[in-house]
Amino acid sequence: MKLFVGLGNPGAKYARNRHNIGFMAVDRIAEDHGFAPWRAKFQGEVAEGRLGTEKVLLLKPATFMNLSGQSVGEAARFHKIDSIDITVFHDEIDLAPGRLKIKSGGGHAGHNGLRSIHQHLGPHYDRVRMGVGHPGHKDAVPGYVLKDFAKADEDWLDDMLRGVSDGAAALATGDGPRFMNAVALRLNPPRSGGGAKPPAQKADAAPAPASPKSQAPAPAPTDDRSALQKLADRFR
Repeated sequence: MKLFVGLGNPGAKYARNRHNIGFMAVDRIAEDHGFAPWRAKFQGEVAEGRLGTEKVLLLKPATFMNLSGQSVGEAARFHKIDSIDITVFHDEIDLAPGRLKIKSGGGHAGHNGLRSIHQHLGPHYDRVRMGVGHPGHKDAVPGYVLKDFAKADEDWLDDMLRGVSDGAAALATGDGPRFMNAVALRLNPPRSGGGAKPPAQKADAAPAPASPKSQAPAPAPTDDRSALQKLADRFR
């Protein structure tokens, strides 16, 4: 079994926050892939289903972000899921909005949800880093991630969530490149056509009538009059 964890804060007031993009991702996977209804368990909400041939448990911790590890650790121990079979979806301020990367292991980079998971499981789990952008100064980060996505973000956010859902089965089997390709196809779809059409050819014009050939001037008639007769004709 694989465990997909979406990070966020519980409650309607946080639902559209940038910090809750992880919740949004697993919600989209559950909806698109016919998972069982969400139910309360492991200090959070869980939904079970399959992605391709893999059995997958989706988890949204209800412990608030900075205690997420409690919920994740409890679910992992109950189902005997090794940390390398856990993937965490979370917001990433060090990536521009609409950018996404996957990562295996490593530090938590100050993310409170990841910090808590490190404390309960160690660093050896996979992450899907979903870019939300940076406010420009570290002191502004808490307020920034706890604000709703702007209206201008709606298009790329929907495309990213669709891409995550499209590639979820590949991610469950460990095929990172295929997962990333599915996301890229949503965020940057290929252009259709493949080039401008050549200009339409005009219908052939009717050939211009050939110019009539120039006729050679008629040869002058031969004058065989005598000199005396020519002189006489001039005075008639």
